[in-house]
Amino acid sequence: MKKIVCFGEIMLRLAPKGHLRFSQATEFEVIYGGGESNVAVSLSNYGLPVEFVTRLPQNDIGHCALMEMRKRGVGTNHIVYGGERLGIYFLETGAVSRGSKVVYDRAHSAMSAIEKGMINWEEVFKDAHWFHWTGITPAISQGAADACLEAVETASRMGLTISTDLNYRAKLWKYGKEPEAVMTRLVSYCDIILGNEEDAQKHFGIHPEGLNVHTQGHDVTAEAFLSVCKQMMKKFPRAKKVITTLRGSISASHNTWAGVMYDGEQMYKSPTYQITHIVDRVGGGDSFMGGLIYGLNTYADNQQALNFAVAASCLKHTIYGDANQVTVEEVEKLMGGDASGRVAR
Repeated sequence: MKKIVCFGEIMLRLAPKGHLRFSQATEFEVIYGGGESNVAVSLSNYGLPVEFVTRLPQNDIGHCALMEMRKRGVGTNHIVYGGERLGIYFLETGAVSRGSKVVYDRAHSAMSAIEKGMINWEEVFKDAHWFHWTGITPAISQGAADACLEAVETASRMGLTISTDLNYRAKLWKYGKEPEAVMTRLVSYCDIILGNEEDAQKHFGIHPEGLNVHTQGHDVTAEAFLSVCKQMMKKFPRAKKVITTLRGSISASHNTWAGVMYDGEQMYKSPTYQITHIVDRVGGGDSFMGGLIYGLNTYADNQQALNFAVAASCLKHTIYGDANQVTVEEVEKLMGGDASGRVAR
């Protein structure tokens, strides 16, 4: 199989231990992760050839992020170097009725200072068949948006399948451009679009009628998103599949989890999982995307691909850290109905 390419920023994550608040912390645990690098790690775990493209500073922290990717079997041959620092985010993990918090410290990072022309996309894509990016990258800076546009234009010209996770981040769109103007052009090149109800509404003004996600999250149904999927396909006629995750947030520790896929003719709905004791929900959507890309490249039908993505991301909620660390066998075991968690001896 030709390789899959993921493009975005990898960051240093600093988090107080357990469920401590920032104000209680006397030390922080270190993890490296980011939306697109998390997808790359998932794909590598599943045995697919994958390359991660980013820009890193030439210092010890940048090298640690590079080593994390290499340790997980992710290709790093097309990473470029420059800038002064790796982006950082601080995570305070919530519990029960107290939600988690994220504080970004990624201004002037190496990736935010990337510019069009720094990456030879034709060289990157010459032995690839799939390109994945997320809405986080063009939210970082104008330069990152320009580089992302350069990438999707080249990938489209070279015949790659292009996927995106819309990933709206209100705290990042600070450089003066409206998200809709930037994202509409980028998403127009995409074959596979993943996004939840907030992503569609904040980026494009598309939303399911009569749904308040904050008060009705645990009552969300697949049918409520059919209109969103149809509106997305009308706006982006190249899209072959529109997918959304269905997260019901009963509390910070207890979520329901499912997914929907629409291919223009049929809507597919996954089983719904009860995740009653969340270990770490950061990267849940990334693990879904990684599972979806694997499923679409492996299984013969859309239902199986969707079921794999949902089961994989369900398991991610039991894994500490940004990236999923599960195998195909573990995911398929859950897909088959075995959620017992019994010890494998």
